Amino acid sequence: MASPLEVLSSVIGWTYFFLWSISFYAQVLLNFRRKRVDGLSLDFAWLNSYGHGSYAVFTSAMFFSSAVRRQYRERNGGHDSSVRANDVAFAVHVRCAWLRSCSFNVLSQRAPGQRLSNFNRVLLAAVTVFCLLDLTLVASAKEQVLPFLYHLSYFKLYVSIAKYVPQAWLNYQRKSTVGWSIVNILLDFSGGILSLAQLFLDSWLASDWTGVTGNPVKFGLSFLSILFDVLFILQHYVLYRHARESLKPDAEAAAPAGAGAAADETPGDEQTPLLVG
Repeated sequence: MASPLEVLSSVIGWTYFFLWSISFYAQVLLNFRRKRVDGLSLDFAWLNSYGHGSYAVFTSAMFFSSAVRRQYRERNGGHDSSVRANDVAFAVHVRCAWLRSCSFNVLSQRAPGQRLSNFNRVLLAAVTVFCLLDLTLVASAKEQVLPFLYHLSYFKLYVSIAKYVPQAWLNYQRKSTVGWSIVNILLDFSGGILSLAQLFLDSWLASDWTGVTGNPVKFGLSFLSILFDVLFILQHYVLYRHARESLKPDAEAAAPAGAGAAADETPGDEQTPLLVG
């Protein structure tokens, strides 16, 4: 029978799964409501999709494959991986969600020049080639599966940095977070805290801190998410809290000059500030 702390770990894990999963739909719904994606970095969207694909493969193999679990125990003093069912469910679910989101981004109205950067085009192509070569080594029995999975997890960690930087830069250039869902960020921040809590609680219960070092992607993903979420919260509620978006931009453009002040008083998408200046 599970102890109260083990039950608590499970509750924390499935709560973070819920928060992180719902957070991605906040951006999808915002894009759908606005019928455009000019406030969303396409680098963020595509890197997120590839990154979560890597994470889905990593967590699924670590959880379901007996061969991978055996290789993990051999490398970590006989200890089991800290990957849990909620980690797998989150990774697979969000991968599917971002595939749908990327499809919508392709079909939606975008700002002039808004596209995936050349650097990330080359990067994603290079990562794809590297993974294929890695799989060839695994298939030829020249390499175990576990190193390949760690390579995927390291790519996911890179994505956790690379996907946020273009979005933060886009917000800075526009001096606005309009089109970027703050609900996404608040849920992501909460999920990151709970993900770290589960990781440390599980390691403490097992008296095995290799659960942290042996699962760097979960630790790094949570830590980096929290770090960038704080930045986005500051951008939204402090730095660019006065930014507004007209609900009917075409009508505003055709309105008399005197109507501009009234339009400025109308709150836009998710732009109600916490701090009143």
